Amino acid sequence: MANHTLHTDRTVDERSDVPRGDSDGAREDSYDAVIAGASLAGCATAILLARHGARVALVERKPGPDAFKRICGHFIQSSAAPALERLGLLEEIEGLGGVRSRLRLWTRWGLILPPQDSSLPRCVNLRRERLDPLVRRTAANAPGVELIAGTSVEELVHRDGRACGVEARSREGRRVRLPAKLVIGADGRDSRVAELAGVKTRTTPHGRFSYAAYFEGPAPAGSPDATIWLLDPQWAAAFPTDSGLTMYACMPTKDYLPEFKRDLAGALVRFLSDLPDAPPIAESRMVSPVLGKIEMPNLRRGPVAPGLALVGDAALATDPLWGVGCGWAFQSAEWLAESVAPGLLGEEPVERGLQRYRKRFRGQLAGHTALIHDYATGRSFSPVERLLFSAAARDAGLAARLEAFGTRHVAPERSMPSMLARAVAVNVRHRLRRGAWWSGDSPRIDWAHGR
Repeated sequence: MANHTLHTDRTVDERSDVPRGDSDGAREDSYDAVIAGASLAGCATAILLARHGARVALVERKPGPDAFKRICGHFIQSSAAPALERLGLLEEIEGLGGVRSRLRLWTRWGLILPPQDSSLPRCVNLRRERLDPLVRRTAANAPGVELIAGTSVEELVHRDGRACGVEARSREGRRVRLPAKLVIGADGRDSRVAELAGVKTRTTPHGRFSYAAYFEGPAPAGSPDATIWLLDPQWAAAFPTDSGLTMYACMPTKDYLPEFKRDLAGALVRFLSDLPDAPPIAESRMVSPVLGKIEMPNLRRGPVAPGLALVGDAALATDPLWGVGCGWAFQSAEWLAESVAPGLLGEEPVERGLQRYRKRFRGQLAGHTALIHDYATGRSFSPVERLLFSAAARDAGLAARLEAFGTRHVAPERSMPSMLARAVAVNVRHRLRRGAWWSGDSPRIDWAHGR
């Protein structure tokens, strides 16, 4: 396993002389794909491309095999469970104590409970300190994948206007060139690959901040199912996970920030303890540092450029409130591998596969992303959201549809019209049962609040 790091802003043309470090460690090995970043998205992409027969270099700046992403939740949405199963990871995750769960939503209209007979797969919970090494080890052991750890991508190599490899530097200063048919940036929201390629980054503001920690103690109500408190506009959650632990998290609006700055751990416990139908956090013991972020702007980038693709957070880093990041990392890896494998194997131009990936990425995620980023501003529920949540708390059929939408199995453009129609009908019936009756005038219904 190589030990390699990086630091310049230059893009290299393949026909120019390449500067070398003090150690002449230049390599001219050619790969089908070189992937920058060996976290969830990068490792999943490497595994899947190698299964198609591609030769893959997986470049990771952290040297240790047990490295993991610390400032991140562990929750994996239900929509990604089939991808985990196809990757061969789901059984191993469960073997490490991963908890399978559904989502319970607390609203002021009542609990929205997951249907008992749901055909959807359950969500997945495994702490990142266990998940990340598992995924990286699986990638490193995949035939056709070479993991180059302790090495950072420093420059892109171009030929005729398209990326055709990277230059990287080891921690000892040794430079390596890795030519490839395709360069893949899987290096997170601050993607170095995207920066080097000049991919435009679009940002939208975030009006909340986030803190969380792991606790051991009594299981929260509904366990192993996770509970989310939709406090409008505040948010909190309890995610049971492996080893009998629960991750308690909150995402308040920024007017709460002074209290958290004065006493971070105490403020987290008080916030969760003061919830309606509060979980047993006060009877639990914190077993991890409090982790979180104050500034979390949403980032969007075009997922492809000539000879280059972005996957996971490098392409779309969105509000963690809805828990989509880990799942979309695995899913976008699968979409990319399926799209570009024919080109990497010489069956078609690589750019044709990149355009397929671009279309699929946007088709699957654009609608969800627009709604997520709109709510991320810290605003209260819109009239439409109040209508849906109030009705789903009263109607099991609508709750089932909301579960499919909220766990990202169906796109909003497909699911929203029928959900809204049912929500209106449910709330009309609810209003009539409360005593309003047809008497020549229509009953007055507060559509915004579902009353």
